[in-house]
Amino acid sequence: MLQTKVSKMKKKLWLAAAIIVIVLISVAVAVSYWQKPTVPYTSAFAKGVTLSPRSFDSADFSEFFQKARQAGTLVSWAGDWNELNVAGSSPDVISQLASQYDYTPLVEAQFFSQSTGKLLRSLDEATKASYKNKAVGFASTYKPRYLALGIEVNVLCEKSPNDFYAFAQFFSEVYDAVKAVSPNTNVFTIFQLEKMKGLNGGLFGGENNLTNTQWSLLDSFPKSDFVAFTTYPCLVFKNPAEIPANYYAEIKQHTTKPIAFTEIGWHSNPSPTDWESSEDEQAEFVTAFFELTKDVDKNMAIWSFLYDQDTIEPFNSMGLLGTEGNAKAAWDSWTGEK
Repeated sequence: MLQTKVSKMKKKLWLAAAIIVIVLISVAVAVSYWQKPTVPYTSAFAKGVTLSPRSFDSADFSEFFQKARQAGTLVSWAGDWNELNVAGSSPDVISQLASQYDYTPLVEAQFFSQSTGKLLRSLDEATKASYKNKAVGFASTYKPRYLALGIEVNVLCEKSPNDFYAFAQFFSEVYDAVKAVSPNTNVFTIFQLEKMKGLNGGLFGGENNLTNTQWSLLDSFPKSDFVAFTTYPCLVFKNPAEIPANYYAEIKQHTTKPIAFTEIGWHSNPSPTDWESSEDEQAEFVTAFFELTKDVDKNMAIWSFLYDQDTIEPFNSMGLLGTEGNAKAAWDSWTGEK
């Protein structure tokens, strides 16, 4: 979801990456990177935000990482798989800066468009070989703690089942190759939770059908170290009080693996029409999320944006901070959760 909604940010990220690389010339960066963050929370799970600076100049980039550290110990990046293992690319930069700013990076490599379901490039043998080499090269260089391959892959299954199952088989192959060079890397894929539950109504534009669930797709990735989800309940529920008590606990009925939430979001603007929200409602959802997941074996919880971003509704008001850096009510709800 997030990778598609903010695709316009990619060109800016490349520019930002180039700026940061210049800055990196003046700092010592360990080639054999292995980051163990200092986790100030008492909970067993890690919190974080996606790479979402206020702007893409070097000062705001530095400010983002400093502020992000107050929101948790994780910073995630999502983008084209082809950017892995490319000098100066965004995943390269976010991995190199981790030790300087004391966070753990989560790199999410995508291979299709979530809005259309079309592959970024055909999954032929040449592409698969290139993807595997890039993933292995990246893992060999940085020994990352986390590496996600595929974002909201159940959306791909809706659009093109053949491509989905071809990727599921390929994922197993890449998983083994990454583990061979970096055994401690957690390798997993990511699903979209609302669609997994058969919730396609509301702002998704379809209909909710609780009998049309996709839980069986989890079985297509038996090697995945986590069962990971993006979750945007505000797309199907008009206020947090409508979210069922077992909304997240239900996941435990379908897996015994640790659970990861790689994108979480609720908007704060009084729009779109009939789906108006507020900063207080956004904060209410943050509190509700942690309450509803208190008995879920979650490894991580990553909020979609640190700062509000220039993107479409309702995602443009999902930041914990406004575009001017003002803290919303959700900021205290998020940072105060232990």
